[in-house]
Amino acid sequence: MNKEERLGALSAFLKSQRAKLLPQNMGLPAGTRRRTPGLRREEVAQLAGVSTTWYTWLEQGRDIKVSASVLENIASALQLTVDERKYLTSLALEASSGIHLLQEELPQISPSLQKILQELKNCPTIISDRRCTIVGWNEAATRVFLDFEKIPPEQRNMISLLFARKEFRRLAVNWEDFVSGFLAIFRAYYGQYFEDEWYNGFLAEMKLTYPEFNRLWEQSKVSSAPEVLIEFRHAKAGKMLFDLTSLQVHGSTDLRCSIYTPAQESSTEMKLMQLMDRS
Repeated sequence: MNKEERLGALSAFLKSQRAKLLPQNMGLPAGTRRRTPGLRREEVAQLAGVSTTWYTWLEQGRDIKVSASVLENIASALQLTVDERKYLTSLALEASSGIHLLQEELPQISPSLQKILQELKNCPTIISDRRCTIVGWNEAATRVFLDFEKIPPEQRNMISLLFARKEFRRLAVNWEDFVSGFLAIFRAYYGQYFEDEWYNGFLAEMKLTYPEFNRLWEQSKVSSAPEVLIEFRHAKAGKMLFDLTSLQVHGSTDLRCSIYTPAQESSTEMKLMQLMDRS
């Protein structure tokens, strides 16, 4: 993204985080004349030890001088997580990953990683790249989600599939919670690779194509590896509970391994094995 887009993303992020905080939880009076939820700008400035004018300029996305130490104060005032602090720093200090990838072709999965995929027989597993494009999966993922082989490679982006395919909307008991985990990962990538113009083009297309996307994107958190319990209602297996674990694959290509482990003390693993046997 260019400077204007980067500062605009910074502005939107600061506003959304400020709106999430309740003044009474921050040791501030709630007051009776708050027109919007969350803290006021002057309250964030007070908690961060900066002037209201300076913080206002920062939140407005103005091109001002920002130091790492002051950003840390802002992050503490807004009670940001580790991933959210990294996101804030990337946008405010223009601190990219230092890796510039054109990524015109899908990354290749190594034989060892392919072996791991095959061995996770009772755990649906998906491997995706830094744009959330699916580049690998195992048989269990095919049985629980859909047959990714039948989807053209250029259409295998997990974010767009969640909105475009009815299979995912029917599968997840709480579809919005299911989507929010992937959007949190995508936002982390968005901050890390802000130099890649692809992200802004993709976001613009999603907002134009799917009306509900913009609301969920604005509400999304920032997390490089969210761990959540997901409930599915599978057409053939019924209720299934999975713990999602997201792992970073170290190497020259930024890949992520998303493993859906059958929840303990549930019948999910047995149901999954039955699905696999039918195939």
